[in-house]
Amino acid sequence: MKIHQLMIAGLLIAAGSYTLLSGEVNPEKEKQTDLKNTSKKDVLIEKPADAKIRLQQSDPLLREIQTSKSANKKDPAKCVFMTAFDGEGLNQSVHHPIPAKVMSSIDEGLSWLADAQHNDGGWGAGSRNRQYIRDPHAVKSDPATTAMVAMSLARSGSTIKSGEYSGELKNALNYLIDAVESSDENSLNITTQTGTQPQSKLGQNIDVVLTSQFLSNIIHDLDHDPQLKRRVRRSIQKCVDKIEMGQTANGSLQGSGWAGVLQSSFATSALESAVSAGAEVDELILDKSRNYQKSNINTKNNSVVTESAAGIVLYSVSGSARATAKETAEAKEKIREAKRAGKVESEEVTIDNLTKAGMAPSQAMKYATAYQINQQATKLAQDENVMSGFGNNGGEEFLSYLQTGEGMIMSNDQGWKNWYDKMSRRLISIQNNDGSWSGHHCITSPVFCTATCLLILSVNNDVGKLTLPARIQN
Repeated sequence: MKIHQLMIAGLLIAAGSYTLLSGEVNPEKEKQTDLKNTSKKDVLIEKPADAKIRLQQSDPLLREIQTSKSANKKDPAKCVFMTAFDGEGLNQSVHHPIPAKVMSSIDEGLSWLADAQHNDGGWGAGSRNRQYIRDPHAVKSDPATTAMVAMSLARSGSTIKSGEYSGELKNALNYLIDAVESSDENSLNITTQTGTQPQSKLGQNIDVVLTSQFLSNIIHDLDHDPQLKRRVRRSIQKCVDKIEMGQTANGSLQGSGWAGVLQSSFATSALESAVSAGAEVDELILDKSRNYQKSNINTKNNSVVTESAAGIVLYSVSGSARATAKETAEAKEKIREAKRAGKVESEEVTIDNLTKAGMAPSQAMKYATAYQINQQATKLAQDENVMSGFGNNGGEEFLSYLQTGEGMIMSNDQGWKNWYDKMSRRLISIQNNDGSWSGHHCITSPVFCTATCLLILSVNNDVGKLTLPARIQN
């Protein structure tokens, strides 16, 4: 097993300053990664007993879907815990205003993306064999890139009904729904396209993952069109089924690309989002997906597994930070409630405090472990040496920054505001004159990179969705 050894203590000295990278990037530069072959010590994480996530809906279509799935899966005897999203108790302290200069940068990027849309409603990143093509109209549309752009339009303020780019967003939604509905029930992906930049660098099934994520986000804004909402809900469930079907024995997603750990990380996020959208998600599969991301960080021997991350620490730790964010937030809230009730003396997240707060010992160990991994991964993801990634900017670096920022918001990490200010200045400094962003290795597509950068810069607008509260039930 390839493991990239890191001395955490030395790196964390610099983490507090969140130093920015600077200087001209060299598109031809390649960073040589020295990996050592050592044995991996797995992080011990307790798994829950048989359980499923179920959100009861009055919609008969969802009941039909749930009934169909239940016929093929064993119903749990008992839920160890259930995550429920109720929209109450949002922590307003995580909100952070977007500076005028950043808004101007976002507007330029959105305008460029709107002009890059194809007549079929999609956007494309292009082929892995023709990375030098930067003209957005010289490549075919693909679902993964379209989903990324659509999410950036929605996060930047447009909806299907209103906003400057509502027309573009609606066309993108139709493109993606058509892709899902026309896909083979037994296939792992929603497209027959192969060899796209996102597929070759992230994973062959990244299209269904990112499309599922987008549909789960947009469904909350479709109450005005019940028929469209039903189609979206049906499509989300179909995507979830494909993701679950594609999970491997270790919790990763099949079809790993150059940096497959990122595809698997986004698969975890997609399943979490699907839960909030009312889809039926197998909790054991979701838990296994999270555990795969957790296993890339070993808090006992201070190592980071980079075998599925092209040897790049940033890709692994950003995924670990994002995948443990919800459990970290839940653990913090559980202990805060216990402190208010006088059950614990401090808000320190420990097994002992979580047990006193009412968790079963195995559950307390699981959440305490997630918290420790989250803290370590988040600090590493902000270290200057780690942030350099492959040595220059590619779509994988931008995706990793996105996961870091979202994870910090979700885990209620107050340091995220400082991170955002530094990151936004960094991204503005490398924006192209035409309003786009480009990658200098691997995912070079200006469409994919621009969409990802806009998702980072406008992340403040999605705080409400990212921090949907959760209740832990014993």
